[in-house]
Amino acid sequence: MKYIPVIGMEVHAELKTKSKMFCACANGRGLEKEPNVHICPVCTAQPGTLPVPNVKAIEYVQKVGLALGCVIRLESKFDRKNYFYPDLPKGYQISQFDKPLCEKGAMVIDGKTFHITRIHLEEDTGKLAHISGGMTSVDLNRAGVPLMELVTEPDFESGKDARAFCQRLRQILRYLDISDADMEKGQMRCEVNISLHKKGEKRLSGTKVEIKNLNSFRSVEKAADYEIARQTEVLEGGKEVKQETRGWDDARGTTVSQRTKESAHDYRYFPEPDIPALVFSEEYIAKLRRALPELPEAKESRFMEEYGLPKADVVALVSERDTADYFERVASELLEKRVSGEAESSRKKLFKLAANYFLTEIKKFLSERGGDMSNFPITPENYAEFIGLVADGAVNSSAAQRVLAEMLARGDHDPSHIIERLGLSQTNDEGAIDAIVTSVLAAHPKSVADYRGGKDNALQFLVGKVMAESKGKANPRIARSLLEEKLKR
Repeated sequence: MKYIPVIGMEVHAELKTKSKMFCACANGRGLEKEPNVHICPVCTAQPGTLPVPNVKAIEYVQKVGLALGCVIRLESKFDRKNYFYPDLPKGYQISQFDKPLCEKGAMVIDGKTFHITRIHLEEDTGKLAHISGGMTSVDLNRAGVPLMELVTEPDFESGKDARAFCQRLRQILRYLDISDADMEKGQMRCEVNISLHKKGEKRLSGTKVEIKNLNSFRSVEKAADYEIARQTEVLEGGKEVKQETRGWDDARGTTVSQRTKESAHDYRYFPEPDIPALVFSEEYIAKLRRALPELPEAKESRFMEEYGLPKADVVALVSERDTADYFERVASELLEKRVSGEAESSRKKLFKLAANYFLTEIKKFLSERGGDMSNFPITPENYAEFIGLVADGAVNSSAAQRVLAEMLARGDHDPSHIIERLGLSQTNDEGAIDAIVTSVLAAHPKSVADYRGGKDNALQFLVGKVMAESKGKANPRIARSLLEEKLKR
């Protein structure tokens, strides 16, 4: 490449505290159905009001910092970031400038290290709604919602890198249970800063362009890659890239100019005079560290080691904390009631069977209903029992699909009851199956001749006939074995 891209990220995430950042108003994160219902004199900036910091929001941001290996400042403070916009009631935003809560962390993804410059805390703005007749209304429900901002070093080289970072960050926020980080609802907002430089020039010599309005991981990747191509075209045409803020038009797949990019001095930062400095002890930070849950990367490693599952399966199971917790409860049930004394290979086969059904049938069920594990109808105990019955050969694969469908659709989630009620028990009686095999071979002499003449697919035909004769109850493994034995005589 003639031009080398340099990409940095700024990510905002709304924190799901009970109240707002500097007042006692309920934190609806701007999703309230009625405008201006969760507001008070503090968050609407009435004269004479004073902000009181939300301790839980501060703790949440520090937990993110610890999860990302940041240095947690023992002394921090809030600052005023001055700019005027209709959805900013005070005419300034309470944010942090030179003493953020967290600094100097990192995230490693597929061997690439992305460094975190800082993580700080601020208040969200309100929302504007453009209505007919050229009018604009202001909804201040979101004003004052706790907002975490994370700023990275310019370590990214492509849209793919940016997307992977944002996806992993959302996963960590959800594991910590501090933000739902739903991009479509505006709870997580990713901004991409891109510049290009020629080979041989200083790495940060290019003009930086910021891209906003990215409401999906797909948009993050596509916007970054489009902007790299756009800036390359500008430079190759002999023109200069302008420092500006651009938005992403998802319908057209292009970035569009919005305004000239501000610099830090344009905001006239100064210490917030109404909030004292924040001072923390080493003991407090250590307590926060001990309270951290097992994070995705560590859980992935443990799942692969303990359950013998391939990485692709583990990544999918660990993608959401509630999914990982559910599977772990299933595995615990299997260990307690079935495989504690069995060989390691037997245990791993059972865990693999549990993962296979979960990642195919259960994920499909959840996807079709747009839900999550919070409303999942099958208990870990019942799911573990289902897996055990399949492993024992109590039902064949097609019957197992029907049993699971019944467990998902009906009030009766006990797989043993369902098998009995529907008459789906698989027979492992070799004598009974042998009689059916003998009958099928006598009825299909051509298929017998075909198989003995080298046509292997004739065997599958004969297995199918045995299954049909037994009304699906014969163990197909036993049926195949008996057929092969008789055909080789």
